[in-house]
Amino acid sequence: MSDHNLTEAPIKSLIGNIALPVCIGFFFNTMFNVVDTYFGGKLGTEALAALSLSFPVYFLLMIFDSGISTGVTAVIANALGAKKEVEKYIGQSISFGLIVSVFVTILGLIFSPTLFRLLGATGHYLQMSVQYMNVFFYGTVFFLMESVFNSFLQARGDTKTYRNFLIIGFALNVVLDPWLLYGGLGVPALGFRGVAVATVLVQIFGACYMFYRVHKTGLISKDIFRKLKPEWHTYKEILEQAVPASLNMVTIGAGIFVITYFINQFGQDAVAAYGIATRVEQIALLPTIGLTIAALTIIGQNNGAKKFDRVRETLRLCVRYGLQMMLVGSILIFSLSEYLMRFFATNADVVSIGTHYLRIAALISFAYAILFINVSALQGMKKPLYAVWIGLYRQIIAPCILFYILVHVFGFGIDGIWWGIFGITWSAAIITHFYARHTMNTLNL
Repeated sequence: MSDHNLTEAPIKSLIGNIALPVCIGFFFNTMFNVVDTYFGGKLGTEALAALSLSFPVYFLLMIFDSGISTGVTAVIANALGAKKEVEKYIGQSISFGLIVSVFVTILGLIFSPTLFRLLGATGHYLQMSVQYMNVFFYGTVFFLMESVFNSFLQARGDTKTYRNFLIIGFALNVVLDPWLLYGGLGVPALGFRGVAVATVLVQIFGACYMFYRVHKTGLISKDIFRKLKPEWHTYKEILEQAVPASLNMVTIGAGIFVITYFINQFGQDAVAAYGIATRVEQIALLPTIGLTIAALTIIGQNNGAKKFDRVRETLRLCVRYGLQMMLVGSILIFSLSEYLMRFFATNADVVSIGTHYLRIAALISFAYAILFINVSALQGMKKPLYAVWIGLYRQIIAPCILFYILVHVFGFGIDGIWWGIFGITWSAAIITHFYARHTMNTLNL
């Protein structure tokens, strides 16, 4: 797809062309995580709990990954729309990603044990979690560079390349997980750590494949090495988009810590159940991921081209499609929740806790569609700071207050956490809806 088509082609067809490959790709990405959960579960409830406990720390890596990806996509898309210094931004984005990857690796290796202890991990439980996450931190550069290269393609409206990688990555993971977990063909059994090694190997392949595809577009020329030298004013432009996006992810990561902290008070079964249930929930939310990418990319280019009517129309259609798709997903998750939990766990308590959460989560999915799409639209308009403020409310301030009240004051137990998530997410979605509409109305004034 030519990047110029994003400012000219019919918006309905653009949304489908961009969102559908993303949905397919992220389905396989979710199934990638499902495979990890399945094989991790073969080692018992403690391994499942360690996998779930590792997610908040793993999310710290994703904070930088997602922030850079969102920031670079917004900057490149606006540059393409304005036809301004695209190659310079390409080179600066690459060097920026390399520098950040070194920073994240060092911080992760130093502080992850402390973070696991704060979450209540001790003994072998702690050791398993730390060994698992250290593998990811050593592979940080491949996670981040894969995202940077994908952002270049995504800014042009190409989401099919990343879809192809995620499909191939899923297939590789199906083979690598059991091979590295149990060993064979000259490879020693790595146990639980093998699941993480398999993921990093897939990311190495992904970084190489995405670079190859970007090079084929002509976005990266022979002079690219001259563009890598850090220029603070260009880094500043990237940071203006990436930092708020990263801070938004920080609030999400902190929110996961908050939720995990409260859930951990109800034991390892509850932690394992929540970890499984959230992976199932991600499947239902796949359409919103595709639509957020479509909104960010289309709105980014049209905002750069000053075509504000197309900006408004893109947001309206993305939200409408998101709500329609969530209706189907919610019905399926609500109806099949117990069966889905039993697929991953045999422990009756884990199944029961996860099933109850999923039935409540089915009612929250509409709020996620409204929230995520509107936040992405604001990022496309280069107004990313709102995501930070709503994230602070949704992930940290409201949960700390509401979870404590519902669990410890009113004695609702773990149900207090589930219904707390329901109330907080819906209130955040409503606030975001009205703020995005207000921002849209100020365009071109």
